[in-house]
Amino acid sequence: MRNCYSDQYCPMAHALRLVGERWSLLIVRELLHGPKRYTDLTKGLPGIGTNILAARLRDLETAGVLEKRKLPPPYASTVYELTPYGRELDEVLFALGRWGARSLGPPSDAEDLYPEWGLNALPALFDHDAARGLTATWVLTIGPDTFSAHVEDGRLESSVGAVEDADLVLQTDTETFFALAAGQLDPAAALAQGRVRIEGEADELPVVFEVLHLAPRGLTV
Repeated sequence: MRNCYSDQYCPMAHALRLVGERWSLLIVRELLHGPKRYTDLTKGLPGIGTNILAARLRDLETAGVLEKRKLPPPYASTVYELTPYGRELDEVLFALGRWGARSLGPPSDAEDLYPEWGLNALPALFDHDAARGLTATWVLTIGPDTFSAHVEDGRLESSVGAVEDADLVLQTDTETFFALAAGQLDPAAALAQGRVRIEGEADELPVVFEVLHLAPRGLTV
């Protein structure tokens, strides 16, 4: 049977058969930045049952989305990692993240973000087309967390922590960052109101949110 969603030939239905089960895409999210052990996955996915995780890993391996391998001594651990086919899901996940964020809103004070959340958030916000021809490095402190973004002609490298010699250093809270990325707050107004503090040229601030934003990509009418 080609898929379990429709009797029609439909690549969308086929994709959902491969990764549409609950937790599947979140497992892929956890593996976007490299291999992880089973215990790492359980820590990164609070609430998942061990039987469900084991089943999803088997399903994703069968679908060619991930693979497992044994690390050489002295580690001798089994890790799971995305295949080249599975890594292509980053585009899908980032688009879903942007879409979901617009109705979810920023996290509340009671909601915890995992320590490296920016390594997924910044690529999800990144607009490749808006960054064509641009070279810049930004340090973004959002709430208690700091990330660096280096932009080079439509490509982004993000990392945890602050790099040196940034073109702009920005400090704000998560609510303000969300409002700026969603286009709900003008960067100049945020700066004037003291909701954003910067080191560097003020003209660089609007550029950050021309490149990092939640607006849909590539829509045609």
